[in-house]
Amino acid sequence: MPPATAAAGGGLVQIGQVAERTGLSLRTIRFYEENGLVVPTARTEGGFRLYSEADVARFEVIKRMKPLGFSLEEMQELLTLLADLERATGDRERLLDRLRMFHEAATARVTALREQLAVAEDFAGDLARRLP
Repeated sequence: MPPATAAAGGGLVQIGQVAERTGLSLRTIRFYEENGLVVPTARTEGGFRLYSEADVARFEVIKRMKPLGFSLEEMQELLTLLADLERATGDRERLLDRLRMFHEAATARVTALREQLAVAEDFAGDLARRLP
């Protein structure tokens, strides 16, 4: 089946479309695939990767975690956690406790980034004041 037919018939998109939608490069998408964070839902007979909407959503989560400095292992853990919560598998309260821990970690990292930004803005301001 040609890629366009597969994509249209099953609601699947090719890697280029994932890149356009997420703003991630093809290389980055392949990197996350190689590291097991997102596995294509299917492949065409020609071997083209096909991704579902759930796969695209996983890439979006990864994209938002990356600037906060989460490791690949932490990304995988959160992606698994979110999938488990969505499927309602496992002890829901335990899953929610773990999600709270990720929320706290993300909040702490945002605070640290804001502090870094304040220092950087202060420095840029000092430099601007030295200009004629």
